[in-house]
Formats: sequence, structure tokens, C-alpha cells
Amino acid sequence: MIWTPHATVATIVEHDNSFLMVEELSEGHRVFNQPAGHVDADESIFAAAVRETMEETGWQVRLEKFVGTYIYQAPSNGVTYYRFCFSAVGERQVSTTLDEGILAAHWLSLEEIHHKGDALRSPLVLRCLHDYKHRPLLPLDYIYEHGFSKPNTG
Repeated sequence: MIWTPHATVATIVEHDNSFLMVEELSEGHRVFNQPAGHVDADESIFAAAVRETMEETGWQVRLEKFVGTYIYQAPSNGVTYYRFCFSAVGERQVSTTLDEGILAAHWLSLEEIHHKGDALRSPLVLRCLHDYKHRPLLPLDYIYEHGFSKPNTG
């Protein structure tokens, strides 16, 4: 058996005590998540975070800090996901067209997100928010990607 982990990114965007969240369909269920997705082949994780946020919310963002790396094995499919989470500033909304499967982008308070409970895509949603609020955030240059230029921060 070949083990194939999935490299993913997530972006935390906060404005006026609200967080940019995505409402999407996952396995036929409505779930809420940070703007997030898979890193494409030959793509830096910085570029992936900016791209995924744009595709899922229509917001152009500038990455600011590295929140952390999170590893999760999904019970529904057994896949192991490595999530690189960033904080970012939303510069402006440039599109209202969202990726297929994305129902809407919302600005939600931390309390509203907590109340989503089982409707959160995974436990990583709250863990990333907790770490963003309570742990020191790291400079983007704590991540080194050999062969890629400086972090693409938007």
C-alpha cells in the first residue's frame, strides 16, 4: 500500500472581530471551514493559500503570519491531511464567483463559529482559530520551500 498524504492550506482572515468562513458541501453535508484547499503540483504553499482564498471567497488577501501545521486523519476516508495555516489581511473582494461546491462566504464571529459544532468541516477549524488567538504567530520566512521564490503573499 502506498501512503499518500494530502498537502493543504487554510487562511484565517479577521476583520472587525469576524472571520471569513466558507460554507460548502462535503460528502453531501453543509459544512463550514476557513478558506482552504489542496496545494497544486509545482505550487508554493503561499501561492496556494492566496489562490484558495480567492477561489472560495472572492477575496484578495495578503498573507501576514504562519499560524501552524496541523495533521488530521479524516475518519470518513482515512486520508491524512497536512494543513499549513496562515493569517492574512483581506485587501478587497474582487469577485462574487466562487468555486464549485462552495455555497457562500460569510463573516462570522468566533461565537457563531463555535455554535456551528458538528457543521464544522473538521476539528482543525476550531484548533486553528484557537492557536491564532492564543499562540505566538510566526513570520512567513519560518517556512522554507526549496526552489520557490520568496513567499507569495498576495
